[in-house]
Amino acid sequence: MARHPASSASPLALAAAALLFLCLLSACRAAAAGSKQPITAVVLPVSKDDATQQYVTGFRQRTPLVPVKAVLDLAGATLWVDCDGYASSTYTRVPCGSTLCRGLSRSPACATTCSGAPSPSCLNDTCGGFPENTVTRLSTGGNVITDVLALPTTFRPAPAPGPLATAPAFLFACGSTSLTRGLAAGAAGMASLSRARFALPTQLASTFRFSRKFALCLPPAAAAGVVVFGDAPAYAFQPGVALSATDLTYTRLLVNPVSTAGVSARGDKSDEYFVGVTGIKVNGRAVPLNATLLAIDRKRGGVGGTKLSTVAPYTVLESSIYKAVTDAFAAETAMIPRAPAPPVPPFKLCYDGSKVGSTRVGPAVPTIELVLGDEATSWVVFGANSMVATQGGALCLGVVDGGKAPRTSVVIGGHMMEDNLLQFDLEASRLGFSSSLLFRQTNCNNFHLG
Repeated sequence: MARHPASSASPLALAAAALLFLCLLSACRAAAAGSKQPITAVVLPVSKDDATQQYVTGFRQRTPLVPVKAVLDLAGATLWVDCDGYASSTYTRVPCGSTLCRGLSRSPACATTCSGAPSPSCLNDTCGGFPENTVTRLSTGGNVITDVLALPTTFRPAPAPGPLATAPAFLFACGSTSLTRGLAAGAAGMASLSRARFALPTQLASTFRFSRKFALCLPPAAAAGVVVFGDAPAYAFQPGVALSATDLTYTRLLVNPVSTAGVSARGDKSDEYFVGVTGIKVNGRAVPLNATLLAIDRKRGGVGGTKLSTVAPYTVLESSIYKAVTDAFAAETAMIPRAPAPPVPPFKLCYDGSKVGSTRVGPAVPTIELVLGDEATSWVVFGANSMVATQGGALCLGVVDGGKAPRTSVVIGGHMMEDNLLQFDLEASRLGFSSSLLFRQTNCNNFHLG
């Protein structure tokens, strides 16, 4: 748990918090260092951690600026970082009872006393949040503060990321070192990309006055990806590939009326991204399954449905859906020899990789289609995103059995999203997707902006 502070609020701290609130309401503008040009987009680099299969990003924070490594999360209420030993000359508390504090939750917590010396994790009369490690599903209490956050405005290889755009009072929650257990090595917290008011997409849009949208391009291991926040007229990839809005297929983003967070208040809606999958096809043939599981059941507390997750490494299916999909896939691949060794957990359907052909879009296996809304729209998944290479040369179908009564029936995991460009448009409440970039002879590693 974060410690609960004891120093009194200064007039300067109150003024800074008031300024942040006015900035969020009136879209107060920050500028890139050394430039007076409007900022239309900012970016985060993305890499994949081999040991944990998590997607990791980096940014700069505090005064003086220091690099911070965090795990990307499509869930979560806001950015949280480990505040044990946090040092900065510009951090400011969010006061209890303030509009900002009330905006975090229907029933915000409040830190009132602390026996230690004043620090970001030990402040008096400070709004309390509940930073959650969505990998381990653990939450703690922690102070909510603001500080400088700096992100690149162009995407270039390290060590020259381009000019930095600075948000002078970015709100985040303080976690503890213990809360980082289970995260990729060196990660000091989690960067929320959710639809929540104080997650990165909305806070950055409010600060820099661009649209509440972001594009996500997740890389496989040993490659680079990117998150682009704001207004990009086109997403450019080498060699000479540019994707505009008309090149994407769109489906509606759904709101689960019941929060899926570890800590929530009655009446809170989910901040995660749900889509309306209405059926699944393998090799173009509909898979017989219980379609009611694919809908969000409001009467049963928001169970069911389909969401996207960057902390789930592989796609997770409710048991009956899992059996139907794997049975259909096995039937369509009966001619491919199975792996001689036992399946590699958590997978159960594995093939002899030496007997599987190769295509531009990965192993030559049947497609899996996620039917969205009606038969006219499908997210087509090819071998690069459905199959997982394991030790011993086996290729396994990368779906996992999620049990008979999971909170969400289908969780589209990171592997299925890799080398696909996904645009989350929060203003239009829609998801745009490219399908595999490999078809266009490019990938997320080839993205460039600026």
